[in-house]
Amino acid sequence: MSRSTATTGPEPSGPSKAFIVGNLAACSFLWGSSYLFIKLMAGEVAPWAIAAGRGLLGAVTLSLFVAARGQSPLPRRHELRHWLVLGTCNGWLPNVLVAYALIQLASGPAAMIQAAGPLVTALFAHFLFSEEHLSRRRLGGILVGMAGVAILIGPRLVEGGGTALSLLAMVGATLSYACANLYTRAVPPRAGDPIRLALGQQMVSGSGALLLTLAISGWGSLAALAPHWQAVLALGVFATALPVTFFMRLIRAAGPTRAAMTGYLVPAVAAAMGVLVLGETLELRQIIGGCIILAGVFLVSTAPAGGRAR
Repeated sequence: MSRSTATTGPEPSGPSKAFIVGNLAACSFLWGSSYLFIKLMAGEVAPWAIAAGRGLLGAVTLSLFVAARGQSPLPRRHELRHWLVLGTCNGWLPNVLVAYALIQLASGPAAMIQAAGPLVTALFAHFLFSEEHLSRRRLGGILVGMAGVAILIGPRLVEGGGTALSLLAMVGATLSYACANLYTRAVPPRAGDPIRLALGQQMVSGSGALLLTLAISGWGSLAALAPHWQAVLALGVFATALPVTFFMRLIRAAGPTRAAMTGYLVPAVAAAMGVLVLGETLELRQIIGGCIILAGVFLVSTAPAGGRAR
């Protein structure tokens, strides 16, 4: 990837602000709901089995949609490499790294490391794509968003625990997600249909999670999904297949810097859903953190693409 790849991305005029905000909101709401569906399983299902179930259901959903459009859900020759890369970097690999990291690393520091993802994405995009110039407004919005996430996490941010390997695993997961965002932006138009990219990612991610599940705990852990089939179905269709498709559209049209801001919005949405649906208590710091996150996302999503620093 290089700055010359800018010709494969957004038009110089860029997408409308309504398109950016609408897709950010849709991705964040649907992905944020995944925490709710997972909590409804009450910790009775292994995390890798959940990953396998949601990935495979997402792949089936997108396969049916692609077939309804008169296309084959199987990869075309020029798509295979892109599907493998995205399914790895945005699927099974970071899932494995996060699962390993959280064995020893507390959730607060882990969430904060992952919250650096939008900044990492923006820094690399600045050098790779001409229209992704990191203006003062974009950088300010990203940093404001990170501060909002820190406030949202609250006391968990200073939790102890973790080894050097667990920290490296969490950093690796963050870099993996950032690489996937950048790679999606650089996929040539011929192979860049957002729906097919989403399908390929879920096929590879779900298959990788399935193999991991069978290797660790066998078919028994998959059977544990059956009593929670409603939550698993919602997780695979509404909290996986749909937001992945919207996210691919957003990266292809608006670039990885703006799309990566979903990383800030999702925890805020998850916290709000916990209050509205599960009856959890919303603290003042969470309200303040959520408002700060929204301010940061607003700065980034409404900043002009490319151009001079502002």
